[in-house]
Amino acid sequence: MNNVIKLSLLSTVFYGLITFSNNVLAFNSTKEAHTEGVSFSIEQLTLANIKVSTLNPRIFARSVYAPGEVKANGYTSYIVSPRTESVVISRHAILGEHVEKDQPLVTLFSESVAQAQANYRVTYSEWQRNSKLGKGTVSESLLLKSETDYIAAFGRLTAFGLTKTAIEDIAKNNSSNLGEYTLVAKRAGAVLSDDFAQGQRVSPGEKIMILANEENLWVEARVSPNKKLNLPAGTSAEIEFAGQSYDARVIQEAHTIDPSTRTRIVRLSVENKDDTLHSGMFVNVNFQFDTLTPVIAVPETALMRGADGDWTVFVEDNPGEFEAVEVELGQPLGNYRQIIGIAPNTRVVTQGAFFVASEIAKGGFDPHNH
Repeated sequence: MNNVIKLSLLSTVFYGLITFSNNVLAFNSTKEAHTEGVSFSIEQLTLANIKVSTLNPRIFARSVYAPGEVKANGYTSYIVSPRTESVVISRHAILGEHVEKDQPLVTLFSESVAQAQANYRVTYSEWQRNSKLGKGTVSESLLLKSETDYIAAFGRLTAFGLTKTAIEDIAKNNSSNLGEYTLVAKRAGAVLSDDFAQGQRVSPGEKIMILANEENLWVEARVSPNKKLNLPAGTSAEIEFAGQSYDARVIQEAHTIDPSTRTRIVRLSVENKDDTLHSGMFVNVNFQFDTLTPVIAVPETALMRGADGDWTVFVEDNPGEFEAVEVELGQPLGNYRQIIGIAPNTRVVTQGAFFVASEIAKGGFDPHNH
């Protein structure tokens, strides 16, 4: 019985010694791993172009992406169309041409215009004759009637789209072809559309040309209705196309959802002084915001994947000595990324992180042991 008790006591003591030994080894192993890292001399830091920055919370600009399409400015564009049924005689401007105000665009023929021009000639002559005779020869009512008929005939031709100069020429030049009239540009701009042919019959109000001033264009961005974005008028944005960036600002926001795309439309205004943007182009829209509170962020190039796939940054504990520390990623901030898990005033590698990661990998460093 005594032998059994002695064996039991010896077994307990032996197990305790083994457990204590394992704990000591584990502690030493952890201590060694905790102090693992990599060191660089000043010359090595300079040669590898490694830069270290002290991180502190601050306000960052962030951006939210949305696809967009360039549109003609609907407030400055102009649709050229006949006011009465007409036939196209000839065109004077072509697609893409930049035209000036009052430049001829297209000559049309209309029977209604011919009748109105003939009536104008008669009323103009009658009014001129009665005006020369004066009140002593012509009654005041007849003089007033002839003047009123002339004004009405002039107004009818104006309604058909004839210019003042063209109308005055009708009375002065009896050899002019009645029925022919020319539509002119009401403003300077580029011809964005000219879908018609000579000899074609066009109806009143039918679009035959579109003129637009492309110095200022619209961009319609399509935003998911699930994104809770406050985009009041004046919100800044950046338009990207073919590697070029353009400053823009929000001018309007739709309060309904497009039934075909299930998105809401945000309209922006963009200056196009160099004439590189054109209606119909698809562009990238990045709405610009400031973070609501100060945050800690690093350049995207300062973030490295650890052995387990987690994101890490390299912290400088002592001058030239770096260790990998795991962090959580926050919101994207342009070329920066918010990180969580780093205390303020921490010195972190912000340039050359890949080189530091390579050197630590050679030593088998495990960031979990930090």
